[in-house]
Amino acid sequence: MRVAIIGGGSIGLLFSYYLNKEHDVVLYVRRQSQKAEIEAKGIVLRKRTDSFHTYINVKGFEEWEKEVPVDLVIICVKQYHLQAVLEKIGLSADQTVLFIQNGMGHLKFIEKYKLNHVLIASVEHGAYRENDHCVYHRGEGRTKIADYQGHNQEIIRELMGSTVKDFPLAFTDDYKEMLLKKLVANAVINPLTALLKVQNGVLLHNPHYYQVFTMLFKEISHILGLEEEQLYFENVKQICQNTAQNQSSMLKDLQAGGQTEIEAILGYLIDEAEKKNIHAPLITTLFHLIKGSEVEGGGK
Repeated sequence: MRVAIIGGGSIGLLFSYYLNKEHDVVLYVRRQSQKAEIEAKGIVLRKRTDSFHTYINVKGFEEWEKEVPVDLVIICVKQYHLQAVLEKIGLSADQTVLFIQNGMGHLKFIEKYKLNHVLIASVEHGAYRENDHCVYHRGEGRTKIADYQGHNQEIIRELMGSTVKDFPLAFTDDYKEMLLKKLVANAVINPLTALLKVQNGVLLHNPHYYQVFTMLFKEISHILGLEEEQLYFENVKQICQNTAQNQSSMLKDLQAGGQTEIEAILGYLIDEAEKKNIHAPLITTLFHLIKGSEVEGGGK
């Protein structure tokens, strides 16, 4: 299967390394400097004390060719880059697209750009990009994939049949529950770890942080109207435990002085609260603290 992966961040590099074992993968990156480095050095995946290597076909965003047939496009860029990327590459309505983003904001672009065949994924792996060609696979998990709309059965069969060691893929038939679980976990873990500057597990082990953790979850649950509240709460705690030594992506974004995905996570929840006339003081406070940190750190 011919696969185009859009975005050279940690998830883009991770997917490129593993899927390249079974498929014909082309990785599209934004910067020419990253393209040159991957062309020269390939992709290096580090895992514990071991290092693995693969060479891969890499191109710049501007080299996207609509006429070249691609079976699956995997979009791994951050929420705040998504619209610009979709406008630049100009996907056709019949193209099968897999979205891998935090939050729920990407769903609005599916209708806007009239995409008819769409898959949604939730990545449970811990990974961070050490440099332009090297990704550290720190925590093993699963990639859950759900069919959002369109006729994607053949692509799903191809993906599920190509699971490689240490990179399992799992299909779920309920994309709403999958996205809700991911949203709730991101909304609790990301802003707290980013502002407190701690690893994920500290939220569980520090009793004062855990109290805020619980209060934040309750506010999120009220806004979303979660019916199985305890199930969602245990899921967030389990993710925190499984990634106890990891830094959240939002903490890394702030440390790098960049922009975060807070608009797609807490911003989405604030919009939902306003629609339902629900007071959300903790979420609103955390949202503005993260936005203020972006300003102080140079993020826009």
